[in-house]
Amino acid sequence: MSRVLRALVIVLLAASCGGGGGGSGSSPRNLDNACSILEQRPGYYQAFRKTERRWGVPVHVQMATIYQESKFDSDARTPFQYRLGVIPVGRQSSAFGYSQALDGTWKEYIAEGARRGARRDNIRDATDFMGWYMKKSHEELGIPMWDARRHYLAYHEGRSGYRRGSYNAKSWLLRVSSQVGERSVLYQQQLKGCRAAR
Repeated sequence: MSRVLRALVIVLLAASCGGGGGGSGSSPRNLDNACSILEQRPGYYQAFRKTERRWGVPVHVQMATIYQESKFDSDARTPFQYRLGVIPVGRQSSAFGYSQALDGTWKEYIAEGARRGARRDNIRDATDFMGWYMKKSHEELGIPMWDARRHYLAYHEGRSGYRRGSYNAKSWLLRVSSQVGERSVLYQQQLKGCRAAR
């Protein structure tokens, strides 16, 4: 195969990986600034607003949750587990993508009418999934849509775990959920003066 043809094949393969709203696998820079994130990834804001209109979950709640789950990395996965410290035995869970949706929960979302061909590494699908999940948490658990801290607890523990209060035995999770709540407030304040969000 000629060098030119080989180079063309590589370029086409690389281009096909990033199209259609799928992620690049890399996070935006300066994740502490909502405006910076949206300026670097203009398609994000459209996805967040669409989810807000459809499910009622505010943009800043979505952003704070995605920050905690994947740091805006479309290809995020849980770490590998090792036996004897060196033998890989699989990942900690099936969580994948922006929203770190588990296989089982993603299948439930797909079965309930998600967009055909929905993918966890696509920002539009990931935010729609989060909106769907949080809307159910709002309906079943009474969590206000703006309450990122409590939504994160229900998202992490599942609605039945949240109902049981399983998070109360996890001081680290209570700390993390408070950080999600604080980041949500920070992003909300930043978005008010953000050109990218207009």
